[in-house]
Amino acid sequence: MDNIMELKNVCKSYEGFKLNNVSFCLPKGSIMGFVGENGAGKTTTIKAILNLIKIDSGSIEVLGLNNIKHEKQIKEQIGVVFDESYFHDNLKPRDISKIMKDVFSNWDGKLFNYYINRFKLPENKIIKEFSKGMKMKLSIATALSHNPKLLILDEATSGLDPVMRNEILDVFLDFIQDEDHSILISSHITSDLEKIADYITFINQGKIVFSNSKDDIIYNYGVLKCGLNDFKKIDKTYMVAHRKSQFGYEVLVNKKNEIKKKYKDFIVDNISIEDLMLFYVRGELI
Repeated sequence: MDNIMELKNVCKSYEGFKLNNVSFCLPKGSIMGFVGENGAGKTTTIKAILNLIKIDSGSIEVLGLNNIKHEKQIKEQIGVVFDESYFHDNLKPRDISKIMKDVFSNWDGKLFNYYINRFKLPENKIIKEFSKGMKMKLSIATALSHNPKLLILDEATSGLDPVMRNEILDVFLDFIQDEDHSILISSHITSDLEKIADYITFINQGKIVFSNSKDDIIYNYGVLKCGLNDFKKIDKTYMVAHRKSQFGYEVLVNKKNEIKKKYKDFIVDNISIEDLMLFYVRGELI
Protein backbone atom coordinates (compact mmCIF):
# COMPACT_ATOMS: atom_id res chain seq x y z
CA MET A 1 0.00 0.00 0.00
CA ASP A 2 1.28 3.45 -0.87
CA ASN A 3 2.02 5.85 1.97
CA ILE A 4 0.87 9.45 1.85
CA MET A 5 3.44 10.40 4.49
CA GLU A 6 6.70 8.93 5.78
CA LEU A 7 8.89 10.10 8.66
CA LYS A 8 12.33 8.52 8.98
CA ASN A 9 14.55 9.01 12.04
CA VAL A 10 13.40 12.58 12.67
CA CYS A 11 15.34 14.30 15.44
CA LYS A 12 14.88 17.75 16.96
CA SER A 13 16.54 18.90 20.19
CA TYR A 14 15.41 21.61 22.56
CA GLU A 15 16.61 22.32 26.06
CA GLY A 16 14.99 19.61 28.16
CA PHE A 17 13.28 17.82 25.28
CA LYS A 18 14.19 15.85 22.17
CA LEU A 19 12.35 14.20 19.30
CA ASN A 20 14.37 11.01 19.15
CA ASN A 21 14.48 9.14 15.81
CA VAL A 22 10.75 9.50 15.17
CA SER A 23 9.68 7.16 12.35
CA PHE A 24 6.22 6.16 11.11
CA CYS A 25 4.20 5.91 7.89
CA LEU A 26 0.63 6.97 7.13
CA PRO A 27 -0.95 4.79 4.39
CA LYS A 28 -3.25 6.35 1.79
CA GLY A 29 -6.96 6.09 2.46
CA SER A 30 -6.59 5.77 6.23
CA ILE A 31 -6.91 7.66 9.51
CA MET A 32 -4.04 7.59 12.00
CA GLY A 33 -4.59 8.58 15.62
CA PHE A 34 -1.48 10.24 17.09
CA VAL A 35 -1.50 9.86 20.87
CA GLY A 36 0.66 10.71 23.85
CA GLU A 37 0.50 12.75 27.02
CA ASN A 38 1.10 16.52 27.07
CA GLY A 39 4.71 17.29 26.22
CA ALA A 40 5.30 13.90 24.58
CA GLY A 41 6.14 15.45 21.20
CA LYS A 42 2.91 15.34 19.18
CA THR A 43 2.73 19.04 18.30
CA THR A 44 6.50 19.23 17.71
CA THR A 45 6.20 16.33 15.25
CA ILE A 46 3.29 18.00 13.46
CA LYS A 47 5.23 21.28 13.23
CA ALA A 48 8.14 19.35 11.73
CA ILE A 49 5.85 17.76 9.13
CA LEU A 50 4.55 21.23 8.20
CA ASN A 51 8.12 22.60 8.08
CA LEU A 52 7.25 25.14 10.79
CA ILE A 53 10.40 24.06 12.64
CA LYS A 54 13.72 22.92 11.21
CA ILE A 55 14.60 19.36 12.15
CA ASP A 56 18.16 18.44 13.16
CA SER A 57 18.27 15.21 11.18
CA GLY A 58 16.10 12.64 9.45
CA SER A 59 13.66 13.07 6.58
CA ILE A 60 9.96 13.73 6.03
CA GLU A 61 8.09 12.97 2.82
CA VAL A 62 4.51 14.07 2.18
CA LEU A 63 2.74 12.94 -1.01
CA GLY A 64 6.04 11.41 -2.09
CA LEU A 65 7.83 14.77 -1.88
CA ASN A 66 10.44 16.09 0.52
CA ASN A 67 8.63 18.48 2.88
CA ILE A 68 11.38 21.10 2.75
CA LYS A 69 12.23 21.13 -0.97
CA HIS A 70 8.58 21.00 -2.09
CA GLU A 71 6.88 22.89 0.73
CA LYS A 72 4.63 25.09 -1.44
CA GLN A 73 3.48 22.17 -3.60
CA ILE A 74 2.73 20.05 -0.52
CA LYS A 75 0.83 22.78 1.33
CA GLU A 76 -1.50 23.20 -1.63
CA GLN A 77 -2.64 19.64 -0.97
CA ILE A 78 -2.93 19.47 2.82
CA GLY A 79 -5.53 20.91 5.19
CA VAL A 80 -4.43 21.80 8.72
CA VAL A 81 -6.48 22.42 11.86
CA PHE A 82 -4.95 23.34 15.23
CA ASP A 83 -6.74 23.40 18.58
CA GLU A 84 -7.41 27.14 18.31
CA SER A 85 -8.77 29.35 15.55
CA TYR A 86 -6.21 31.71 14.02
CA PHE A 87 -8.68 33.84 12.04
CA HIS A 88 -9.02 37.51 12.90
CA ASP A 89 -11.93 38.19 15.26
CA ASN A 90 -13.56 40.74 12.96
CA LEU A 91 -13.77 38.49 9.90
CA LYS A 92 -16.97 36.78 8.75
CA PRO A 93 -17.07 33.38 7.01
CA ARG A 94 -17.56 34.98 3.58
CA ASP A 95 -14.42 37.10 4.19
CA ILE A 96 -12.41 33.93 4.77
CA SER A 97 -13.56 32.51 1.45
CA LYS A 98 -12.42 35.69 -0.34
CA ILE A 99 -9.00 35.50 1.34
CA MET A 100 -8.48 31.78 0.76
CA LYS A 101 -9.18 31.89 -2.96
CA ASP A 102 -6.01 33.99 -3.26
CA VAL A 103 -4.05 31.58 -1.04
CA PHE A 104 -5.01 28.22 -2.60
CA SER A 105 -5.15 27.74 -6.36
CA ASN A 106 -7.80 25.02 -5.96
CA TRP A 107 -10.01 26.84 -3.43
CA ASP A 108 -13.66 25.80 -3.86
CA GLY A 109 -16.08 28.50 -2.68
CA LYS A 110 -19.12 26.27 -3.28
CA LEU A 111 -17.63 23.51 -1.15
CA PHE A 112 -16.88 26.04 1.60
CA ASN A 113 -20.50 27.21 1.54
CA TYR A 114 -21.63 23.58 1.69
CA TYR A 115 -19.68 23.03 4.92
CA ILE A 116 -20.83 26.38 6.36
CA ASN A 117 -24.43 25.24 5.82
CA ARG A 118 -23.75 21.67 7.00
CA PHE A 119 -22.21 23.00 10.23
CA LYS A 120 -25.02 25.57 10.60
CA LEU A 121 -22.56 28.44 10.93
CA PRO A 122 -23.94 32.01 10.71
CA GLU A 123 -22.56 33.69 7.59
CA ASN A 124 -23.02 37.26 8.81
CA LYS A 125 -21.62 36.98 12.33
CA ILE A 126 -18.03 38.01 13.06
CA ILE A 127 -15.76 35.27 14.41
CA LYS A 128 -15.44 37.10 17.74
CA GLU A 129 -19.07 36.13 18.41
CA PHE A 130 -18.52 32.44 17.59
CA SER A 131 -18.34 29.78 20.31
CA LYS A 132 -15.26 27.54 20.55
CA GLY A 133 -17.16 24.79 18.74
CA MET A 134 -18.25 27.12 15.95
CA LYS A 135 -14.67 28.36 15.50
CA MET A 136 -13.46 24.76 15.27
CA LYS A 137 -16.11 23.93 12.65
CA LEU A 138 -15.08 27.01 10.68
CA SER A 139 -11.43 25.90 10.76
CA ILE A 140 -12.40 22.41 9.56
CA ALA A 141 -14.62 23.83 6.81
CA THR A 142 -11.71 25.98 5.64
CA ALA A 143 -9.24 23.08 5.76
CA LEU A 144 -11.53 20.91 3.63
CA SER A 145 -12.46 23.52 1.02
CA HIS A 146 -9.34 23.51 -1.13
CA ASN A 147 -9.74 19.79 -1.83
CA PRO A 148 -6.74 18.55 0.17
CA LYS A 149 -5.47 14.99 -0.01
CA LEU A 150 -4.21 15.00 3.56
CA LEU A 151 -5.77 16.45 6.71
CA ILE A 152 -3.52 17.14 9.71
CA LEU A 153 -5.49 17.81 12.88
CA ASP A 154 -3.90 18.78 16.20
CA GLU A 155 -6.47 18.41 19.02
CA ALA A 156 -9.19 19.55 16.61
CA THR A 157 -12.01 18.07 18.72
CA SER A 158 -10.78 19.13 22.16
CA GLY A 159 -13.26 21.08 24.26
CA LEU A 160 -16.22 20.15 22.06
CA ASP A 161 -19.34 18.43 23.36
CA PRO A 162 -19.98 14.78 22.35
CA VAL A 163 -22.72 15.64 19.82
CA MET A 164 -20.48 18.14 18.04
CA ARG A 165 -17.52 15.74 18.11
CA ASN A 166 -19.61 12.99 16.53
CA GLU A 167 -20.73 15.38 13.80
CA ILE A 168 -17.13 16.27 13.01
CA LEU A 169 -15.99 12.63 13.12
CA ASP A 170 -18.64 11.84 10.50
CA VAL A 171 -17.14 14.55 8.26
CA PHE A 172 -13.71 12.95 8.64
CA LEU A 173 -15.10 9.52 7.73
CA ASP A 174 -16.75 11.04 4.65
CA PHE A 175 -13.43 12.63 3.67
CA ILE A 176 -11.52 9.33 3.58
CA GLN A 177 -14.10 7.60 1.39
CA ASP A 178 -11.75 8.79 -1.35
CA GLU A 179 -8.90 6.27 -1.22
CA ASP A 180 -6.35 8.99 -2.05
CA HIS A 181 -7.26 10.89 1.13
CA SER A 182 -5.73 10.38 4.58
CA ILE A 183 -5.92 11.96 8.03
CA LEU A 184 -3.38 12.36 10.84
CA ILE A 185 -5.26 13.36 14.00
CA SER A 186 -3.70 13.97 17.40
CA SER A 187 -6.20 13.83 20.25
CA HIS A 188 -6.46 13.24 23.98
CA ILE A 189 -9.96 11.86 23.41
CA THR A 190 -8.93 8.29 22.70
CA SER A 191 -12.55 7.09 22.52
CA ASP A 192 -12.92 9.22 19.37
CA LEU A 193 -9.87 7.55 17.86
CA GLU A 194 -11.22 4.11 18.71
CA LYS A 195 -14.28 4.97 16.61
CA ILE A 196 -12.54 6.22 13.48
CA ALA A 197 -8.80 5.43 13.41
CA ASP A 198 -7.27 2.68 11.30
CA TYR A 199 -3.82 3.11 12.86
CA ILE A 200 -2.55 4.31 16.23
CA THR A 201 0.88 5.89 16.71
CA PHE A 202 1.93 6.40 20.33
CA ILE A 203 4.71 8.83 21.21
CA ASN A 204 6.18 9.10 24.71
CA GLN A 205 9.01 11.41 25.80
CA GLY A 206 9.90 12.14 22.18
CA LYS A 207 10.12 8.49 21.11
CA ILE A 208 7.66 6.37 19.13
CA VAL A 209 6.53 3.52 21.37
CA PHE A 210 4.50 1.81 18.67
CA SER A 211 2.77 2.53 15.37
CA ASN A 212 0.34 -0.28 14.57
CA SER A 213 -3.05 -0.88 13.05
CA LYS A 214 -5.84 -0.41 15.59
CA ASP A 215 -7.12 -3.92 14.82
CA ASP A 216 -3.71 -5.41 15.66
CA ILE A 217 -3.65 -3.54 18.97
CA ILE A 218 -7.15 -4.70 19.93
CA TYR A 219 -6.44 -8.28 18.80
CA ASN A 220 -3.02 -8.67 20.44
CA TYR A 221 -2.97 -6.62 23.65
CA GLY A 222 -4.86 -7.39 26.84
CA VAL A 223 -4.82 -6.94 30.62
CA LEU A 224 -4.32 -9.92 32.89
CA LYS A 225 -5.23 -9.48 36.57
CA CYS A 226 -3.74 -11.88 39.10
CA GLY A 227 -2.09 -12.39 42.48
CA LEU A 228 1.62 -12.70 43.22
CA ASN A 229 1.81 -16.48 42.79
CA ASP A 230 0.12 -16.40 39.37
CA PHE A 231 2.21 -13.39 38.38
CA LYS A 232 5.36 -15.47 38.88
CA LYS A 233 3.99 -18.22 36.60
CA ILE A 234 3.51 -15.97 33.53
CA ASP A 235 6.05 -16.37 30.73
CA LYS A 236 7.85 -13.02 30.59
CA THR A 237 7.94 -13.10 26.80
CA TYR A 238 4.21 -12.28 26.88
CA MET A 239 4.56 -9.44 29.39
CA VAL A 240 4.97 -5.81 28.29
CA ALA A 241 4.42 -3.93 31.56
CA HIS A 242 2.77 -4.37 34.93
CA ARG A 243 1.24 -2.38 37.76
CA LYS A 244 1.12 -3.53 41.37
CA SER A 245 -1.78 -2.59 43.65
CA GLN A 246 -3.05 -3.67 47.07
CA PHE A 247 -5.24 -6.22 45.27
CA GLY A 248 -2.48 -7.85 43.23
CA TYR A 249 -1.06 -7.31 39.73
CA GLU A 250 -2.37 -5.89 36.48
CA VAL A 251 -0.23 -7.09 33.58
CA LEU A 252 -0.18 -5.67 30.06
CA VAL A 253 0.31 -8.67 27.80
CA ASN A 254 0.89 -9.21 24.11
CA LYS A 255 -0.36 -12.21 22.10
CA LYS A 256 -3.38 -12.43 24.43
CA ASN A 257 -4.99 -15.29 22.50
CA GLU A 258 -1.91 -17.47 22.99
CA ILE A 259 -2.01 -16.67 26.72
CA LYS A 260 -5.68 -17.64 26.94
CA LYS A 261 -4.80 -21.07 25.50
CA LYS A 262 -1.68 -21.52 27.64
CA TYR A 263 -3.15 -20.27 30.93
CA LYS A 264 -6.77 -21.34 30.78
CA ASP A 265 -7.52 -20.34 34.39
CA PHE A 266 -6.42 -16.74 33.83
CA ILE A 267 -8.80 -14.02 32.69
CA VAL A 268 -7.42 -11.65 30.06
CA ASP A 269 -9.52 -8.54 29.46
CA ASN A 270 -9.53 -6.39 26.34
CA ILE A 271 -7.74 -3.05 26.59
CA SER A 272 -8.57 0.48 25.51
CA ILE A 273 -6.05 2.78 23.86
CA GLU A 274 -6.10 4.99 26.96
CA ASP A 275 -5.27 2.08 29.29
CA LEU A 276 -2.55 0.91 26.93
CA MET A 277 -0.95 4.37 27.09
CA LEU A 278 -1.20 4.43 30.89
CA PHE A 279 0.62 1.10 31.16
CA TYR A 280 3.51 2.43 29.09
CA VAL A 281 3.65 5.81 30.85
CA ARG A 282 2.96 4.79 34.47
CA GLY A 283 3.48 1.04 34.56
CA GLU A 284 6.72 -0.82 35.12
CA LEU A 285 8.03 -1.98 31.77
CA ILE A 286 9.32 -5.54 31.54
